[in-house]
Amino acid sequence: MEQHDWPAEYAELTAADRRAPLPPADLDRLAVAAFVLGHDDEVAAYRERAYEEHLARGDVMAAIRTGFWLGFHLQQRGELGRAAGWQARIGRLVPDGVPQLAGLVAMADAALLMNSGNAAEALPLFEQNMGWATEPDAIVLGALGRGNCLAMLGRGAEALKALDEAMVHVTASRVGPEVAGMAYCSVIALCMDQYDIRRAQEWTQALTGWCDEQPGLVPYRGACLVHRAQILQLRGAWADAAGAAEDACHRLSAGMVGTAWYRLAEVERQRGRYEAAERAYLAAAADGMDVQPGLARLRAAQGRLDVAVAGLERALAEETFTPNRPMLLAARVELAIECGDRETARKAAAELNELARADSPYLQALATYSEGAVRIACGDPQGAIPCLRRAWTLWQQLEMPYESARTRLLVGQACRALGDVDAEQMEIDGARAVFERLGAVVELAALEQSDRSTGLSPRELEVLRLLATGATNRAVAEQLFLSERTVARHVSNIFGKLGVSSRAAATAYAYEHGLTG
Repeated sequence: MEQHDWPAEYAELTAADRRAPLPPADLDRLAVAAFVLGHDDEVAAYRERAYEEHLARGDVMAAIRTGFWLGFHLQQRGELGRAAGWQARIGRLVPDGVPQLAGLVAMADAALLMNSGNAAEALPLFEQNMGWATEPDAIVLGALGRGNCLAMLGRGAEALKALDEAMVHVTASRVGPEVAGMAYCSVIALCMDQYDIRRAQEWTQALTGWCDEQPGLVPYRGACLVHRAQILQLRGAWADAAGAAEDACHRLSAGMVGTAWYRLAEVERQRGRYEAAERAYLAAAADGMDVQPGLARLRAAQGRLDVAVAGLERALAEETFTPNRPMLLAARVELAIECGDRETARKAAAELNELARADSPYLQALATYSEGAVRIACGDPQGAIPCLRRAWTLWQQLEMPYESARTRLLVGQACRALGDVDAEQMEIDGARAVFERLGAVVELAALEQSDRSTGLSPRELEVLRLLATGATNRAVAEQLFLSERTVARHVSNIFGKLGVSSRAAATAYAYEHGLTG
């Protein structure tokens, strides 16, 4: 695609237009420049003027093309009524024997059907009209329309292939900025819906590079901002993610802005800013967004487990076949374990495992993490460790540090249950380092509270667990390969730190505070 200095072009054309009305071709150029620079409210006015001027000069074909791009712009802004009006207007102008123009109008009609939620009727129209398309913009629009319809119909693998076809032309710089921007956002959105996180990250990097090559271009707009915020969040750039989500909250219109508020809420919850998260969840709900499982996780963090569970159960009952179901199930596993409901946790983990496609490392990681957590809760720490190690490896490959660190905490918990306190401490220390880098205040506070709860060292905890079984100092020494004198010193330290004076009292303390396994 030809490169432009968009700010200079916009300034030059607006200045010329103030001196004397621009000819229609220049008005079309000005509309593109305004779009690229983020002046979306100006685009329709310039296109309308260009349309009228093309007609006044008798250039019907140019008028039809301008009207098409005007309708395209209005559809992207969610103004479907105005878009439909313009499509009807240009449809009456199409002369017989010009299949390219008739196909362009038909594609606009297909897009309107798709954006109105009628993918089943739109799909054959896109497929029928892709044959006549010769211009790169039309080819890409047809492939994008077909791909999005397939995705809406639950045919994700086919949808990704269709979008791959579109991106061949985009990456070769053969299309205009309006189409290229939409193509990047469409493929990123589909990858996120399909839980193809790695691919979404790669396309986001490509989009960033494309934006950097367009001087003055407003990178990321609309729903693309929300996906970028989510990718930033997954990669641990929480402050940047919050900024991108806030930007989306300001840019998106009603009916779409709920996704931006939900993403902002998720980032704020993860950062431990619960009041800000609460406000954002309420704003998302006000726009019609279902705020689960995020709100359930917030309620659980606030100690309102009954409310959290009720919200998740309601969402799982309503959203039987939705892309969000794996996330709901993963949250249900964690809350069930927290409530001591092992059977529910097992069932949710089993369903999540069925949904974990082999071509989605993210879903595989989510499923194996959940299975590991359930195994620990059910008394099988040895069986949990291979699951958790696999989950950790997948999180690392996806460059998701927060999830990696949480997985290490579970590995440490399994190691503790197996009596390997050295491995436990190494896993905890590794997780703590990541949490400190991320600024994960909630997890750091929990670790600090755990450290302060007894003040015991890992070795002292190990001795206490054996004392709680009724073991003598000699038996403890033999099992831990220590001298009896060393064990006696550990016992004395344990008594002092716990504020007890007998083995019976120390044993009682260990059981009361869950330090026995």
